[in-house]
Amino acid sequence: MAFSYRPQGVCARGITFDIEDGIVRNVKFEGGCSGNTQGVAALVDGMPVEEAIRRLRGIRCGFKGTSCPDQLAKALEAALAE
Repeated sequence: MAFSYRPQGVCARGITFDIEDGIVRNVKFEGGCSGNTQGVAALVDGMPVEEAIRRLRGIRCGFKGTSCPDQLAKALEAALAE
């Protein structure tokens, strides 16, 4: 199933991804630091949703209270809640 999420407090303007049988697939960030967001997307592809959330939740970007990986974790949590 495809999901879209509008992150807050980061440079990325959008996150889209699929969840197939509890596995994260096809993560794409709109905006943000291209190399970092591509790296995060590649690393979580094929990972169980709960594991991705566990690993990404709480990561901060500098002095910000969040980061693109943290926002992806929030997006995945929101998708599970639907």
